[in-house]
Amino acid sequence: MVDLKESGKELLAQNKEFSTLINVLKEFSGLAIAFSGGADSAFLLAAARIAGQGLVLPVTIVSDFFTSGEKERVIRLGQYLGTAPILVPATILDDARVTRNTDRRCYFCKLFLFSRVVAEAKKRGVHTFLHGANLDDLQEFRPGMEAARELGFKTPLVAAGFTKEKIRACSKILGLETWDLPAQSCLATRIPHGDIITKEKLVRVERAEACLNGLGFGRVRVRCHGRLARIELCPDQLNRLGKPELRQEVVQRIKGVGFHSVCMDLEGYTPASKVQI
Repeated sequence: MVDLKESGKELLAQNKEFSTLINVLKEFSGLAIAFSGGADSAFLLAAARIAGQGLVLPVTIVSDFFTSGEKERVIRLGQYLGTAPILVPATILDDARVTRNTDRRCYFCKLFLFSRVVAEAKKRGVHTFLHGANLDDLQEFRPGMEAARELGFKTPLVAAGFTKEKIRACSKILGLETWDLPAQSCLATRIPHGDIITKEKLVRVERAEACLNGLGFGRVRVRCHGRLARIELCPDQLNRLGKPELRQEVVQRIKGVGFHSVCMDLEGYTPASKVQI
């Protein structure tokens, strides 16, 4: 557990957005945070702990869209910040509105997951719900934001004027491991709209991306087109696959988790909010 008060003092003295954020959070006597363990929600949880106004509940919904690595990071961050996350299992694949995978999937997914955050908070007498949207998110296609608003979630990072860049800079001062964490998106984004989402497909994608991470590839996506895996890498990583031995190992590992064919997207990695697959 870290002493957030000391690093928080440094931020309060030099960062007007952080000062504004703390003042916003102090307006609430108790709050629940939709805690995914990404850069935004981790920073928001740290700020809420520094504000120190009543009960702070980090609620993590563990579904088939949530990887084992993400769950491990959530637990680590909770230990670092001195507040154990509430882990709530959710069978999201039971919701046909989500598994049909239309262009409204993100809306129905967020509605499903955030409704459970609300339910867990209310069981504990908390009626203020927050999530970690920032100013950059407002410039992208994120239908899940609509669901969050409908459920009454507040966005204090937006209110305080935080961009992703500012969140990362402040997170580094607070010692959060997420300060340089690549942008995250749920496993469902790897499956093209219109293709039914299944447990089998999600497991193949998670294992394939874990294989690539294990070979030293950082920001990577494996798009699932049936039994074809389409790999997206950052442009500076594409040249690595020019080595025949490494390329063959990638193919063998990806096929080893259940894909029949492997191809490379020459345009490279595209964020989920912008990709049309």
